[in-house]
Amino acid sequence: MDDRLRIDKWLWHARFCKTRALAQRTAESGLIRLNGNRIGKSSTTVTPGDTLTLPRGCEVVVLRVLALGTRRGPVPEARALYVTLSKSGLDREPPAP
Repeated sequence: MDDRLRIDKWLWHARFCKTRALAQRTAESGLIRLNGNRIGKSSTTVTPGDTLTLPRGCEVVVLRVLALGTRRGPVPEARALYVTLSKSGLDREPPAP
């Protein structure tokens, strides 16, 4: 298996975008940084160990790619693809019952 994956597919696999088309538009928006460099193409490849900076609602999230994934699976599988480096809404504890 290849150790690279298009960023739009990775964003979709990791559930940052609901559709592949939205992931392509997000990658082409110029708002994502890969290892500190702004990207503008959905064909840009990511590899495990890369650092992504991307908008998530009204905040900016910094994360490290841990794995590439092979499909858009359930949430626990998607969360195993990255680790969040910045304190963000992704790190919040669920509300107590």
